[in-house]
Amino acid sequence: MAKRAGFDNIELHLVRVLHVLITERSVSRAALKLQSTQPVVSAQLKRLRELTGDPLLVRAGNDMAPTQTALALTEPALHLLNQAERLFSPRARSHGFEPATCETVFRVAASDYLDPLFLPELVARVQRLAPQATLELHSLSGEFDYRRSLASGAVDLVIGNWLEPPGELHLGRLLSDEVVCLVADDHPVARMGTRSWTVQKYLECEHVAPMPLHPGARGVIDEHLTAQGLARHIAVRSSHFSLIPLMVAQSLLVLTTGRLFCSRYVESLPVSIVRCPVAFPPMDYYQLWHDLTHASASMRWLREQVKEVAAALSSRGAPRRLASRRPG
Repeated sequence: MAKRAGFDNIELHLVRVLHVLITERSVSRAALKLQSTQPVVSAQLKRLRELTGDPLLVRAGNDMAPTQTALALTEPALHLLNQAERLFSPRARSHGFEPATCETVFRVAASDYLDPLFLPELVARVQRLAPQATLELHSLSGEFDYRRSLASGAVDLVIGNWLEPPGELHLGRLLSDEVVCLVADDHPVARMGTRSWTVQKYLECEHVAPMPLHPGARGVIDEHLTAQGLARHIAVRSSHFSLIPLMVAQSLLVLTTGRLFCSRYVESLPVSIVRCPVAFPPMDYYQLWHDLTHASASMRWLREQVKEVAAALSSRGAPRRLASRRPG
């Protein structure tokens, strides 16, 4: 236990003293280089000898010579000092990341509400620019505590939409999207138009909604409705959001979400986008991260990739064929 306690009390400066002593092979020269005094460095050499169980420097005529143990410690000491420089130097943190050669593991938790193309395109971009990196994708669910996961370092980044993102986290806005409804082509609203589709008729429809992302959550759509004193009839809740358009195509279910997500399905499924009779605010998507990764060069790079992928998808917008659909 005493040895362990001694190890735990080693300061980084003592490693620097070790390296300088071995390379200078002189207590007096080491003191000059360290801008210290000979008695102080002699005391530090004594402590290093106790910690390593080796004399480190021995008399060789009028000079000092390093022992085999000292020579073996030179490279590990230098490596440790270089890593410490990278760890604590702002310049090294900002310029030391090379995507092309990094072997970083990026851990991202994301909902699939934003756009079905978002995660595939993010993966393709990271693979192209950082081919040796690993990208771990976690889904947001009621069982996944994303705030705790960010605080513990279990994930580096969370992507989703919130009416009010948690205040203790850093955030970057990705995009804002219009809230619309997705219905089957043979749904009465799609066939007859939305002119007679009142708020009350909308609320009485059979709605499909995602499962809440955490216990007690209602989702941004139902949170807004509740704030307006309204409530809709939810007939189906699904944790498989990407499958909901297929459910809509074969039923009278109504999906209320962002236009960008819905627009990806109008060419491949018998579904239509229609105007929602309730005035929802835009659906805002963010990426959230913790102080733990705020200054990391690799994580800043990842956040930039997420931002650029989202911007590219947003600029592309809906497929051109969407204009031929009923405006609703």
